[in-house]
Amino acid sequence: MIYFIAFAFLISILVFVHELGHYLAARSIGVKVERFSVGFPPRLGTFTSIPGGWKVNLFFFKKNKDGKLKWLPIFNTTLKQKGKKGSGTEYCLSIIPFGGYVKVAGMIDESMDSSFDYKPYELMSKPRWKQIWFMSAGVLMNTIMAFAIYTGLAMNNGVVPVSNLPIIGEVVAGAPAENNDMRSGDIIKSINGKNISSWENLVSEVYPRPNQNIQLDYIRDGRAKSINLKTSYQMNFKGDTLGVIGIRQEYRPSTFSESISIGSYRTMQGFGMIIYSIQMLTSGKAKFDQLGGPIMIGQLAGEAFEMGFTYYFGLMALISCNLAFLNILPIPGLDGGHIFITLIEGTIRRPLSLKTRMLIQQIGTVLLLMLMISVMINDIGRLFG
Repeated sequence: MIYFIAFAFLISILVFVHELGHYLAARSIGVKVERFSVGFPPRLGTFTSIPGGWKVNLFFFKKNKDGKLKWLPIFNTTLKQKGKKGSGTEYCLSIIPFGGYVKVAGMIDESMDSSFDYKPYELMSKPRWKQIWFMSAGVLMNTIMAFAIYTGLAMNNGVVPVSNLPIIGEVVAGAPAENNDMRSGDIIKSINGKNISSWENLVSEVYPRPNQNIQLDYIRDGRAKSINLKTSYQMNFKGDTLGVIGIRQEYRPSTFSESISIGSYRTMQGFGMIIYSIQMLTSGKAKFDQLGGPIMIGQLAGEAFEMGFTYYFGLMALISCNLAFLNILPIPGLDGGHIFITLIEGTIRRPLSLKTRMLIQQIGTVLLLMLMISVMINDIGRLFG
């Protein structure tokens, strides 16, 4: 149950932030927002902005005029707010918690709307740069969210090296360094006879030597010592095998400006991991059946939640990067697909026909559904071993 709650909360927050970007962008350019839903139908409650206040509806099963049980309003009232103009926007809280959506006036999209009238409040009546601003706002919000989370984690947990000298700040339990009696404060002087003057020198000598014997010279309390040890290994996000001996630098808490720098770096690193994953898939180094879908994300979310909020919100930030990157790709049905169509119209200096737009969106929707089905098959196969 905890896995389901962790997954539902993570996805709901990410999609809410994404759609909030579209909502705020629409309002900023004078486009009417017809509906802003947290979650997917059926609706539990709606709050509609009307002149002079709010119209409130609550929904549940109820018999209609024919005596059939239908999901209908069971309670409605009006909350008065003097001087309120009323935008006509319906704010919904819906049952299915995995996301949400924004519906704006005059947009031909995956909701299969098939007409618009070029009214001043419709998206298609706006200049193309405003349309692109609206379409890219969700991606921008997810990127800002990832940066904000990474920066917040850095402010709470973030650390930076005290110095760049090859001084051991911490020894990892059970690692080769501990097994050879290395301690915090030891100063590493050379590896295999090569002088070590900085932490970068140390890393550059150890990383290329996984599971290898090395001679390591260091100083403790002013006395020179020398040992022979066998390195261990670890994998980086690119899949490379790196040599390690199980030591860390001496760290101190990060300042506000350093936290911002760490947040920026980790956000860029998040996008870099996605790009590298795509390169792995296209080059054949990784297989399609290694891709994960909702079930895999749910498992990761549950495991991260159990490990602590630092891991959970770190995963949320990484998936936010994923959501931003995938949505900006020029795939019909995604934000990037809408932007691509708008750029085409700008290039040819005329709008595409409604029939052409609908065909492109429907093809994109089918492709996305096929991808979703494929990754869910991978999930199910992985789940059952």
